[in-house]
Amino acid sequence: QVQLMESGGGSVQAGGSLRLSCAASGSSFSINNMGWFRQAPGKQRELVASIIGRRTNDADSVKGRFTISRDKNTVYLQMNSLNPEDTDVYYCYADLDVIYKGKSNRHGYWGQGNQVTVSS
Repeated sequence: QVQLMESGGGSVQAGGSLRLSCAASGSSFSINNMGWFRQAPGKQRELVASIIGRRTNDADSVKGRFTISRDKNTVYLQMNSLNPEDTDVYYCYADLDVIYKGKSNRHGYWGQGNQVTVSS
């Protein structure tokens, strides 16, 4: 059993900053990649940023403003220069190899989601 626990988020004025955190815990596992997605009501969930080892990938809409990083089992999203278009629910994602009874199985996990609201 693996859980992803998100923290951070909230409300901020345009131009402000927020930091999201997501910690993976539970069963024995190794991390293939982790990332952040966001979703607005009635829209598809879209990738914001991902990290594999030290390699990162950012959506064009957040390049130069958002930074993804990872420390052991925790992934962070530092969001600067926020604008109202960044208002969404942000979800952490982890692609893990979970070891159970000596066998490794690959699974994807989602965090519970955190609301980020940016006012103009």
